[in-house]
Amino acid sequence: MPAAVISAAGLARTFPTKAGPVEAVRCVDLTVRQGEILGFLGPNGAGKTTTLRMLTTLLRPTGGAATVAGHDLATEPAGVRRTIGYVAQSGGVDPRITVREELVTQGRLYRLTRTEAARRAAELARELDLTGLLDRRTGALSGGQRRRLDIAMALTHRPKVLFLDEPTTGLDPGSRADLWDLVRRLRDADGTTVFLTTHYLDEADALADRLVIVDRGVVAAEGTPAALKLEHGGSADATLQDTFLAVTGRAPAPAAGTAPLAV
Repeated sequence: MPAAVISAAGLARTFPTKAGPVEAVRCVDLTVRQGEILGFLGPNGAGKTTTLRMLTTLLRPTGGAATVAGHDLATEPAGVRRTIGYVAQSGGVDPRITVREELVTQGRLYRLTRTEAARRAAELARELDLTGLLDRRTGALSGGQRRRLDIAMALTHRPKVLFLDEPTTGLDPGSRADLWDLVRRLRDADGTTVFLTTHYLDEADALADRLVIVDRGVVAAEGTPAALKLEHGGSADATLQDTFLAVTGRAPAPAAGTAPLAV
């Protein structure tokens, strides 16, 4: 069995408020193995985003422990950041500069020489079908092209773990299918571990080797899509929507301003 790349035990986060403490994440136990695509699902307010932010060092846990790629979340956050790539929902490109400039700048931030950064930019452009766009300003890219650029930037340092937060929100069906193929290639060709959050259950069903459903700050169910459908949906023919509703009693809310797209 492949080694665990992400391991969390009792991971928790409480936020102080004027009305009293709010337990956004109460106790998350989680294991993700090398080369696995994990779908991390949950209704709004379930603790999904808070867990993701903790695992990517953007938010400090208030309880529990976790390691990512062999680095302790609390004591080695810099080590965690060196071994992960993170693609946020909104992306982070500068619309005024070209794709080439964006990729080279990212390489320089990871302490590559200018020559090495240019070489890595060209390599990533080939892998993610961006070569013909290298001299185009990022502000002129389509949604699908911009998401490929976001992922290319996250792969600059060849991370062991890639975190994707709602990566296909707002994309057309063709761009969604292209991105699904890219995620599978990263796993199959490079052995990259992918931690995927999504509100689109068809996406989770199509992509994930295993699913973790969180609700009210704890893990409510986990397993392969087929196993969860059988256990919670009542049959192997159940939909993931039926399964999700059985586990949480609530439907996943689509991202703001969007509706799920069939592929």
